[in-house]
Amino acid sequence: MRKRKFNFPVKIISMLAIISLAFCFVIGYIWKVLNNADFFAVKQVIVRNSDNQFEYLKGRNIFSLNLNYEAQIAAAKCPDCRKIRFARILPNCIVVDFLKRKPVALAKFYKNFAIDAQGVFFLPDESVIGLDLPVIYGLETKIVAPKPGASYKRPELALALSIVREFQSNKSFSGFTLKRIDVANPGSAGFFMLLPRQNVNYVLPPPQALWLGFEVHVGSSNIREKMMILGGLVIQERKEWVKIKYIDLRFKEPLIKFNNQP
Repeated sequence: MRKRKFNFPVKIISMLAIISLAFCFVIGYIWKVLNNADFFAVKQVIVRNSDNQFEYLKGRNIFSLNLNYEAQIAAAKCPDCRKIRFARILPNCIVVDFLKRKPVALAKFYKNFAIDAQGVFFLPDESVIGLDLPVIYGLETKIVAPKPGASYKRPELALALSIVREFQSNKSFSGFTLKRIDVANPGSAGFFMLLPRQNVNYVLPPPQALWLGFEVHVGSSNIREKMMILGGLVIQERKEWVKIKYIDLRFKEPLIKFNNQP
């Protein structure tokens, strides 16, 4: 049997190679022109949600800038930002967006640190201080010298954040304020919640007036389930809120302790 002769399409491949090289040359030439044209020199930098100016970017070619690199450098200097975004607006403008972290709680150390939902620590500014955020106690001996911009994989921190998350997502606690969380001993972890103002004829009380709220003991497990149980108890005992001293959910049956009980 005679072997069939295969004709290699040399001319077609050569033509495709020449066209590809020509295309690459044209693209390279256009890119070189764009990177050296004064028309694309940065003349304006618009910065949103920050006092940084980035004046050093002005005069540089807009196409020659590595915006991902610039974003990484800026993010390293801004631990209270979850992301910094650089964008080109042709022909000569750069827009920089500082996307700040949203604090969900404060952590008590030698000074207060703000914490976002992902557990990242950062120093609170005036806008954070003005928020009525819960304060987490008991992390002082678990996390040594926390650094802004860092996150820590500690069960006590995860427990505190789960309490915050479940409290905020439960509509039964509408009007209540989560004031402080104690996770020093996870087995007896708990929090203090303030009553809604309209339900207690709210007037600024002295610090010892604990009747404005009550303690809740939840322990370290099944936080979502326990917060659902707590939500049901809150609705059930609506008329007795001001009399509650604490609610304990660590055992099989929830326990409600009233102020007038021995």
